[in-house]
Amino acid sequence: MADPGADVRVLVPHSEGLDALADVPGVVAVRYDPDGDLPAEAASAQVLVPPFLATGEAVAMVDRLPELRLVQLLTAGAESWVGKLPDGVALSDCRGAHGGVTAEWIVAVLLAIYRHLPDFVRAQDEARWDYHPTDELLGARVLIVGAGDVAENTVRRLAPFEVETTLVGRRARDGVHGIDEVLDLLPQHDACVVIVPLTDDTRGLVDARFLAAMPDGAVFVNAARGPVVDTDALTAELTSGRLRAAVDVTDPEPLPSDHPLWKAPGLLLTPHVGGSVPGAMRRAYGIAREQIAAFARGEQPPNLVENGY
Repeated sequence: MADPGADVRVLVPHSEGLDALADVPGVVAVRYDPDGDLPAEAASAQVLVPPFLATGEAVAMVDRLPELRLVQLLTAGAESWVGKLPDGVALSDCRGAHGGVTAEWIVAVLLAIYRHLPDFVRAQDEARWDYHPTDELLGARVLIVGAGDVAENTVRRLAPFEVETTLVGRRARDGVHGIDEVLDLLPQHDACVVIVPLTDDTRGLVDARFLAAMPDGAVFVNAARGPVVDTDALTAELTSGRLRAAVDVTDPEPLPSDHPLWKAPGLLLTPHVGGSVPGAMRRAYGIAREQIAAFARGEQPPNLVENGY
């Protein structure tokens, strides 16, 4: 935690960060270029805000910040950082910033698949009048694996479609089933949406057994991280024509141009854009501001992922 009464120097990669932190008591924000040399203030910086969707190269910056005490992410996903920070450095994520827009993507792809929009777009490209009835999202049963902010936002946005939603979390609690029940729940649902963080427990969670438990014609949606899903198992199910899917993330990512997943039938694939919208930085820095302000007051950030104090 920061020393009460002392200014906390924060390195931010965007002008939005300077604006967001400008009037936070005890905080001095300094902008840096993620692709260039660090400014002189880096020698005394206690907080680092990495770029949005930062890669392993950003993790390497930690070694050049001798006074670092907190890494504040702009994403909810923290898998690139967990277990990689030295002793004395805490990690806080941006949970709460991107739930609404990620849920919007989930609803969008479900509607697109159920109403056959990709088929109609292909027909339009060919100037072909492809009249045929479609499925409907109305009244569908959707299993949501993950019970955090994105799940709550997804449930609210699906409610107007009279969708029946079931939540699955790590442990059972009021209104939430435990992950140990998931194989029994999958056959009872028309679609499954996965929005869990990538951890040792969730890596490969969606494997051949998981997918085989889904009923014929069901829709699988991955809005989590690519390695949560066994790519070969998903490709096999899609190639057989038994399942349909929408994924915003892949393993590997970016997906190589010769990967068989590109040509898998029944797949709607987007390039990790679920949270990439005009308001993303404003919302992310709104959450980051709260976390850094708490740190400057000598408190633990509410979104603490790893406590390095």
